Amino acid sequence: MTKCRIDILTIFPDFFRGPLDYGIVRRARETGLVAIGIHDLRAFTKDKHRTVDDRPFGGGEGMVLKPEPIFECLESFGDLASRDVRLNRGAKQSVILLSAQGRRFDQALAAELSSLDRIVLICGRYEGVDERISEHLADREVSIGDYVLSGGELGAAVIVDTVTRLIPGAVGNSASTRQESFTEARRESLGEQAEPGDDGPSSTCDSGGLLDYPHYTRPADFRGMTVPEVLVNGNHDQIRSWRRKTALAKTLRNRPDLLERAALTAEDEELLSQIKLAQNKLDQSLTKRV
Repeated sequence: MTKCRIDILTIFPDFFRGPLDYGIVRRARETGLVAIGIHDLRAFTKDKHRTVDDRPFGGGEGMVLKPEPIFECLESFGDLASRDVRLNRGAKQSVILLSAQGRRFDQALAAELSSLDRIVLICGRYEGVDERISEHLADREVSIGDYVLSGGELGAAVIVDTVTRLIPGAVGNSASTRQESFTEARRESLGEQAEPGDDGPSSTCDSGGLLDYPHYTRPADFRGMTVPEVLVNGNHDQIRSWRRKTALAKTLRNRPDLLERAALTAEDEELLSQIKLAQNKLDQSLTKRV
């Protein structure tokens, strides 16, 4: 039985022939976990030129997507709950407008969407869409980042991939999705509780909101670049500690903002102090050399 239906509304349907035909998304489609429909908005136009956009009232540069094709496309589904029901009555459905003005997409939102039965993604264009789509049709606007794309197709592909891999059964080893960066945000979004006996994030199965720790594979010595000794000595306590410390160090270096809301233990705080102290000593040493 299909766990999630995703419909994508676009003026470039051929764009999705590649992104949806590989990896986890392909396997999820083949096993029936997710069904994805691509809908060409030009099929819902009525003029001979199949016009989907027009100049905005009041003037301005560029063209804006018209409301008629988008409204009529959604109305053709027949089984989609109304916007009011989706917003206020707990329907496990969402109609999302991909927009630079939307909420920034993150792992917490991906987790929320992965629990739904139906998702509709409306691919906007960079100059925008008729505001009535946001006001009366979509129940949320989403952006994949603080930058402007030519259209919502790339964003839709990102959302489909991110959401699909969180659907139970899509990833062969479900524990692997707990190990990844931003996992804590997913837990919080779904209201998940730590498992019995779990005293805190484990460096081997749960990021706790940090970036992932470094990974190494064979050969152990590649062109003189060797795997850290701790990973091959068989001491699992030392491996756990090393992984947690390197995850903290990477997060401090690349995304220090994540530390403000990460699930940190007393041990984490001590490791962070050691990392910061070592970094300060290195900075001072470099300053003296200059």
